[in-house]
Parts: sequence; C-alpha cells; structure tokens
Amino acid sequence: MSTENLHSQEAVKKLKELSESARTCMFCTELSTLPNNARPMSLQECDQEGNLWFISSSDSNKNFEIKEDNRVQLYFMNNGSSEYLSIFGKAYIYTDKNTIEDKWSSFANAWFEEGKDDPKVTIIRVTPDETYYWDTKAGKFVSMVTFIASAVTGIKTDNSDGVEGNLTV
Repeated sequence: MSTENLHSQEAVKKLKELSESARTCMFCTELSTLPNNARPMSLQECDQEGNLWFISSSDSNKNFEIKEDNRVQLYFMNNGSSEYLSIFGKAYIYTDKNTIEDKWSSFANAWFEEGKDDPKVTIIRVTPDETYYWDTKAGKFVSMVTFIASAVTGIKTDNSDGVEGNLTV
C-alpha cells in the first residue's frame, strides 16, 4: 500500500465517502479503561465539515459515558470494498428539537416509541481529532486475485492497488 495523507476538503471528502459507504461503526467510549465499551452504531451523516452524526437514547450507557469523558474511538469497516477507517475524536450530545429534526431518520423509529418527539432522543456529533484510513482502490476481489497470482508465480505484486494515510479535517 502506498501512503497518501489528505488535508482539508480532500480529507473531508474521503472521510465522508468511507464512513457513509460503511454506514455502521463500532463506537467506543470510556477510552481510559480496558476493555473499552464498544457497540455498533449506525451513522446518520458525515457533514461537509467532517462531523459524524448519530442518533442515541438519553438513557443509553454511551450517553452517560460521553458525559463523563467525551473522547471516543470509531471503527468503520466496509469489507466488501476493503475500506477501513479509524477515528479518534470528541463526542457532543444534542437534545434541541432543531438538531433532532435535522438529523432524524425514519429508521430510528424502531428504537423510539414516539418517533422524533420521544423525550429520550438525542443526537451525538463526533468531531474527529485523528483519523486514519485504508482504501484498496481495486477492491477486494481484484486485490485477492493479484495476491494469489503473485503467490503462484513468485512475481512480486505492485502494491499500488491500495492507499492508506491520515485524514486531517
């Protein structure tokens, strides 16, 4: 894999592409204790500034943990395309109706009896501090075929089919 660090709008574009493609991440809290608390979370949106938005219940453990320590680690995996993303950042909880209305998804009705008017609805925004990505440009199938061909023929493959690096938003 080659290294390509991205900055500003180019980094936000890659962050948005990879996170929205995977859509689900492992959302880790209580980073100062081991093992970290982790749970799958569905991404609502990665906005134009690189913030990641989630819907959560006010009585969830993650909300309590964020109130104590807002450092979080997110791991996105899109195995079908061999794309991976690790995000360390800060989480902020919103309870105002405007933010809930803006970020609401009908998919969330499954978790909230009263829909977006449920008093337990909160919105979590994660602002990335450090982000690292792995992106196999050719995709999983082509990378696997290339690897197998190299193993059979003994000819070293060109490692340029993938790229990894820091995203500075």
